[in-house]
Amino acid sequence: MAAYVSMGEAHRRITEYLTRFSDAVSYQDGQSLSRLLSVSSNSPALLSLADALNTYQDANRIIRQSEKYSQYTDILVPIFRALQSYRLRNLVEAYVAFEKVSNAFIQEFRNWESAWALEALYVIAYEVRILAERADIELASIGKTPEKLKGAGSFLMKVFGVLAGKGAKRIGALYVTCQLFKIYFKLGTVHLCRSVIRSIETAKFFDFEEFPDRDKVTYMYYTGRLEVYNENFPAADHKLSYALAHCNASKEANIRMILKYLIPVKLSIGILPRTTLLEKFNLTEYSDVVLAVRRGDLRLLRHALQEHEDRFLRSGVYLVLEKLELQVYQRLVKKIYIIQKQKDPNKAHQIKLDVIVKALKWLEMDMDVDEVECIMAILIYKNLVKGYFAHKSKVAVLSKQDPFPKLNGKPVNS
Repeated sequence: MAAYVSMGEAHRRITEYLTRFSDAVSYQDGQSLSRLLSVSSNSPALLSLADALNTYQDANRIIRQSEKYSQYTDILVPIFRALQSYRLRNLVEAYVAFEKVSNAFIQEFRNWESAWALEALYVIAYEVRILAERADIELASIGKTPEKLKGAGSFLMKVFGVLAGKGAKRIGALYVTCQLFKIYFKLGTVHLCRSVIRSIETAKFFDFEEFPDRDKVTYMYYTGRLEVYNENFPAADHKLSYALAHCNASKEANIRMILKYLIPVKLSIGILPRTTLLEKFNLTEYSDVVLAVRRGDLRLLRHALQEHEDRFLRSGVYLVLEKLELQVYQRLVKKIYIIQKQKDPNKAHQIKLDVIVKALKWLEMDMDVDEVECIMAILIYKNLVKGYFAHKSKVAVLSKQDPFPKLNGKPVNS
């Protein structure tokens, strides 16, 4: 709720803001300028300014009467409107006004030779996304089509174009790319990421290692997720592992977000996480999945997938985890092989399909011999088991040397 402010106090607050804005530009103080543009931050200074603007209705006249301020009219007039609207929770109006701020700011940014205003540009890119998201929620609540976030994506592509060139300003391109990723993932239009990725990874004027760690981690997290969706698990492992290795150790929420996708990837290439890791980062939804793979327990795997189905589907990892069934079958057959080897080492490599059927029945999984034969054929084809069939006798004859090849960091399908 807006607080009461006298006309004199309102005038003072407005003038103070305008002076700070003008000084930040004059002295090329990007950090101070960025704080003045952070509409959604709910900072006490901006909230008190918004209250002043709602009291003093003629703030635009103060801007236009001073040569010092009037040169930035195209930024200052709409930023005042955005602050007023945001304070009154008129989120669509706040976004529309801030979009005008953003376009005017980019025009100024183009003309500034050095990269002193990058911090302010980052705030512009962040705010335009956040305000668009909130505006779309407001539009949806009144039965209108949410369209602002899509518009924010188009604007940020224009910003990317401004940054994607030679010179010091290019260092900001990765931050803007990450904001674009967040928009595309939110809208479900991840295919639009490809053109931006191509620009970052093939352009000669970009050196990935020169970007800030914060932006590199975010970039690798989102491109890693894209590789998960494409089932390119070695690439996903590389990108998500990079994000994890370079993530600030104090940012546990970010580490958890990375692990949420890295764990399924590691499982798919035969690497099982420790229970302590799952507990530390509250990822216990994976506990039974890991245990099922370790034990060769198909029933437990299916139960875990069913119990956490909604969560895994929302994350986009359900199909990755479902494909772990082949590894679970491999572990089960390996267990049978170890038991037989203890009883009769000479015949350990000959496994009757009936024995596998019985083991599955014990796990309350009803399958006949023909189904088990089909599964064994797939395991052999996928190089999870080395051996062949004695079809008439319904026996799987395993290789005496390394009958259960390890994945060694490679996916089952390779």
